[in-house]
Amino acid sequence: MFYWSNFADFLNMGGYGLYVWGSYLVTALVLIIEVLRLRSRNRALRKTLFSEFHESSKN
Repeated sequence: MFYWSNFADFLNMGGYGLYVWGSYLVTALVLIIEVLRLRSRNRALRKTLFSEFHESSKN
């Protein structure tokens, strides 16, 4: 088990802190962007389907 004497040592991660925390940051950003893009595409698809449904019901 790992033991760090203080919070700065924990953040440093034995010299690999930049890589570890950078990886977490990039992963979090990619996941957030993916969710936002999916929501946007879902909204656009619903709008398209809604308008096509109303066009077909008018005819």
